[in-house]
Amino acid sequence: MTDRVIRKAPHMVQTVSVRGMMLDVIVALLPAFAMSVFLFGWWVLVLCALSVGSSVLFEYLYRRLTHQSKSIGDLSACVTGLLLCMTLPSDSAWWVPVLGAAFAIVVVKQFYGGAGRNFMNPALAGRMLLASFPALMTSWVDPALRLSIQKVDGISAATPMSYLHSGVLPPQTFEQLLLGHHSGSLGESCAFMLLLGGLYLMGRRVISSRIPLAYLGTVALLTFLFPAGGCDRLDWMVAQLFSGGLMLGALFMATDPTTTPVTPRGHVMFGVGCGVLTVVLRYFGSYHEGVGWAILTMNCCAWLMDKVGLPRRYGDKPYAEIQEWFDGVVDSMRQVKIVRPDLSALTTRDGEVPGEG
Repeated sequence: MTDRVIRKAPHMVQTVSVRGMMLDVIVALLPAFAMSVFLFGWWVLVLCALSVGSSVLFEYLYRRLTHQSKSIGDLSACVTGLLLCMTLPSDSAWWVPVLGAAFAIVVVKQFYGGAGRNFMNPALAGRMLLASFPALMTSWVDPALRLSIQKVDGISAATPMSYLHSGVLPPQTFEQLLLGHHSGSLGESCAFMLLLGGLYLMGRRVISSRIPLAYLGTVALLTFLFPAGGCDRLDWMVAQLFSGGLMLGALFMATDPTTTPVTPRGHVMFGVGCGVLTVVLRYFGSYHEGVGWAILTMNCCAWLMDKVGLPRRYGDKPYAEIQEWFDGVVDSMRQVKIVRPDLSALTTRDGEVPGEG
């Protein structure tokens, strides 16, 4: 049989590659990264170089040791390193991004088969591993004070999320929250630049708008309906939306095509689930931020979102796929038989059957 290549209508050919998608993500992150360098100083460049370089190096070494293709030109490791860097405090030690990159690339990505086979976001998993070192990950520099006082590298200050976790509004205005004039990680430096990057990815059709809109919309709705501490509903909602890593998570982490559902309804359910978990963790968790844990939890449930979100086949009842899966589980449980062991052949030294006498 000869191979046939269809070049014209009725099919439309679109040249999409992993490298092209990763390059678009890097371009979308550059404005926010440039703002973080301006706000926090030259050490940000060192952290980025260490994070990206370590990610590429670990991927190359692992693939070489396992006798796989040594090609690392798809830029996926670079995106992982850049995203990991954006989740770190600006005064992190040099080994922090190296440790996070090792866990993200080797354990989360390569152990499961490499790019396209990991079940959770590697950069986010690396950041959550680093959360095990609270003394190193809770030192936040206020860029406004650093820029206004000469001969001072940085001044530690409370983040807006620490105020919100205590049930009070942060002292920053909406403009300061939007432009990043507050302490926090590099990815919290400028929500406005992150929004521009997200719009660029949507315009390039790298990501869908369903997950970010469902995620941010759910957080906005829940925080508007349930403000804390008697705060104004609108002020509380705005502070929750533009504080912490919500923008970075909703636009760049939760939209990872490998770890999210593929169906439109699955996208919406995934975004709503991330939003609900984020609000619950922010309100009731001991950790100030809930974005990372929420996204990783929903990554583990992406397969379920795909099953629930499948379009109905013609003539089938609603959610027929879920019903078939549930019936299969019930049948499997019914086939399980509990067999009582026969103790008649077992005797003790005195010739007695165990359990008798």
